[in-house]
Amino acid sequence: MSWKHFTEDLEIMPEVVVGTVVLYLLVIACTRMFGLKSFSKMTGFDFLNTVAIGNLLAMSAATSSPSLFVGALLIGILYLLNYLVSFISFKSNKIQGLINNKPIILMYNGELIEENLNKTKVTMTEIRGKLREANVLRLSEVRAVVLETTGDVSVLHTSGDEDLEDFIMQDVNGYPELIN
Repeated sequence: MSWKHFTEDLEIMPEVVVGTVVLYLLVIACTRMFGLKSFSKMTGFDFLNTVAIGNLLAMSAATSSPSLFVGALLIGILYLLNYLVSFISFKSNKIQGLINNKPIILMYNGELIEENLNKTKVTMTEIRGKLREANVLRLSEVRAVVLETTGDVSVLHTSGDEDLEDFIMQDVNGYPELIN
């Protein structure tokens, strides 16, 4: 067994520790400044931001490529861009519609909507898995299955005869057509 693998690059350990601490503190400061939504998964942009920041943090701290300064700058820019996209979307419904995908209904009142399954490329196996995750026992319990803007699947179900309130489904692509 060679110890070389475990002892290589020991001379850069102080830089790795300092870089990791600096970047970690930067992420905390940016999160405090720009808000917790920076790490949410409410939109695809939020998710992209979270993945990119994590990747930059790891690369800058562990490999120094990009350098600590460049990594910190890129992380700051990502926070700022995500904040600006969120702010503009919040202020303008028109811009929000251009930037964000709309959720789409995949199942309504226990019936699959084949056209939307085909559009979204969601398979029957994936739908069955999401129904099981939501503890659905009968398709008649399912009021709606929605593919959200983040790629998550929401399963709305009940054991009673309750109807969905329009407010919950207001922005879901394909829903209004189903109730009219």
